[in-house]
Amino acid sequence: MLKAMLGEAWRAMGANRMRTALTMLGMVIGVGSVVLMMAIGQGAQYAVAQTISTMGSNLYIVISGSTSAGGLRSGGGGGPSLNVADAEAIAQLEGVSRVAPVHQGRQQLVHGANNWSATVVGTTPAYFDARAWAVSNGYPFGDSDVRSATRVALIGQTIADNLFGSDDPVGKTIRIQQSPFLVIGVLGKKGQNLDGRDQDDTVIVPLTTAQRKVFGTPFPGSVRVMMVQAASAEAMPGVETSMIALLRQRHRLREGQDNDFYIRNLTAAADSAAETTRVMSLLLGAIASVSLLVGGIGIMNIMLVSVTERTREIGIRMAIGARQKDILSQFLLEALIISVAGCLIGLLLGIGGALLVNAITDMVIVISGGSVLVAFAVAAGIGIFFGFYPARRAAALDPIEALRHQ
Repeated sequence: MLKAMLGEAWRAMGANRMRTALTMLGMVIGVGSVVLMMAIGQGAQYAVAQTISTMGSNLYIVISGSTSAGGLRSGGGGGPSLNVADAEAIAQLEGVSRVAPVHQGRQQLVHGANNWSATVVGTTPAYFDARAWAVSNGYPFGDSDVRSATRVALIGQTIADNLFGSDDPVGKTIRIQQSPFLVIGVLGKKGQNLDGRDQDDTVIVPLTTAQRKVFGTPFPGSVRVMMVQAASAEAMPGVETSMIALLRQRHRLREGQDNDFYIRNLTAAADSAAETTRVMSLLLGAIASVSLLVGGIGIMNIMLVSVTERTREIGIRMAIGARQKDILSQFLLEALIISVAGCLIGLLLGIGGALLVNAITDMVIVISGGSVLVAFAVAAGIGIFFGFYPARRAAALDPIEALRHQ
């Protein structure tokens, strides 16, 4: 029975090839648009997720307060309100996994005839774990290097390329502030952060070395930033509350007095960026889905025309014993074939378009099986939904009136 109905549907569509192709075109455009837009949206989500993963997880940034001199106020990080002792105290709080005090700024780096301006970060070994920053070549410095203010450095890939080219930097010397530093390692590649800054354009040195031999500080032990990692996402609210209370107590701030430090939740900022890209992905998919709706209306329109043209044929089939459900199934099958065939062609065009966008723009494209299945299922559902009314109308025809139709 099904084989006969498929043959009949094929003959009916073949009799009006141009009309069938144009009807199918709506589904082709709709499905192709959905697949392409979802691939772009999911690619953007993936790119943001990758960027977020390079920052580390469950992180707080504690920034020293501002200063005021001669009526001029510096921004955050300008005052000496944080020190290494604060970091050691925070590390003892419940829910804190690790703390890395940071003293950083930009400096000119020199190696031979090459020079390069980069961010120099003075910190402790905990920084590498907090930032989930691996060393791709060489080895990181240890606590003994921090205690001894050893002049050793780990450099990012951008600096390695600009100062050393294709040479291996490990074991060679660079100059920072006229002081020689031994390169003991090359940091793993991280790419850009959420601000668009190149994270690989960074030199990491021991904190004490940065304080004494690179930047200097009028207040021994003071730092501009502390990176605090909570043990889990659930512990973060409690860690933030505890940090504020502890620092206010240590800095002897009275009730009602403003904090002389700032706390930034990097995880919240990352989640906000991820949510933005997720909404954008859904919006792109919703916009493209309008094309599917238009394609479905096109199927209903053409099927109604087909019912009108084949009214006498329907009457003859009913007269020789065809039941209403047979007529209904026949026209539903035709609508479904048009919809599914258009969907398959649209899938191929959508995937091809996504790959073309990736090749031309280097934009990250993610073609997931889920998005393909959703597009296919929605297209098939639209074919059945919009094909049902014409099919129901055909099945409801009076056989005698249908036979009289000219």
